[in-house]
Amino acid sequence: MGAPLCCVCIAALLAFASADDNLIDDCQLVGGDKKSSTEQAVLAKLAPLKGKRFEATTKEGSDTYKYSFVVCGRVGNSTKTTYEGLVQSKEGSTDTSVIGRINDTHIMSGTDWILLIYGSGDKYDSHCNNEARKAMVMISCNKKMLGDHFAVIQEERNKSRECFYLFEMDSSLACPPEESHLGVGSILLIVFAVLVAVYIIGGFLYQRFVVGAKGMEQFPNITFWQELGNLMADGCDFVCRSRPRTSETAYRGVGDDQLGEEPEERDDHLLPM
Repeated sequence: MGAPLCCVCIAALLAFASADDNLIDDCQLVGGDKKSSTEQAVLAKLAPLKGKRFEATTKEGSDTYKYSFVVCGRVGNSTKTTYEGLVQSKEGSTDTSVIGRINDTHIMSGTDWILLIYGSGDKYDSHCNNEARKAMVMISCNKKMLGDHFAVIQEERNKSRECFYLFEMDSSLACPPEESHLGVGSILLIVFAVLVAVYIIGGFLYQRFVVGAKGMEQFPNITFWQELGNLMADGCDFVCRSRPRTSETAYRGVGDDQLGEEPEERDDHLLPM
């Protein structure tokens, strides 16, 4: 009994694994055994949007259609659904059409855009020589959002081949990386700071180990900087003071030159007659 039961369990696990392989939840780039490293790098940029669902509606005459789009994921959660990455459904009807599947993915990018293409959709009934539908999602740079503004642009089905559905959306993932450039002022400031540091450190070492200075005397050109500080203080005092440095006194000394000749005193009347 143990051996047959074990075989049944193993068979069930293998069947489950096989079914799970058919229900992929990730974009598969087309290219056979050799994948494009450029496409893989662009696809990796969309990792934060993986599995996120977006919807848009459009009207054609009296009919309203809804489009459901999942980035590198399946639109339906049912175990009967496989690969569909973008689906069209008609309002008031249970019928749906798969516009593109994630097991047939192409991707390319430019300076501020990413174009994600799902191929192998359901075949047209009477257009485009019954070829498979294809969804093209143009993702444009918008630094203010991770992903939004999903909208239908057009359906091109008036050709005999290479028909497509075109969609657009905004995402910061399509934006180029910001490069920081130092201005001329920043460069000059850095150079000045480096020169000051070299001057102080080099002068300190020279004064200490060559001259043998101690304390504040180790600072390079200490006398010059002290005098410069005094000059700056005097200049600041001269420019900024708002009143005279010395106030006039209420009483002033009188010099000898300012004294007039004293009149000769007449005291003859005091002498005895």
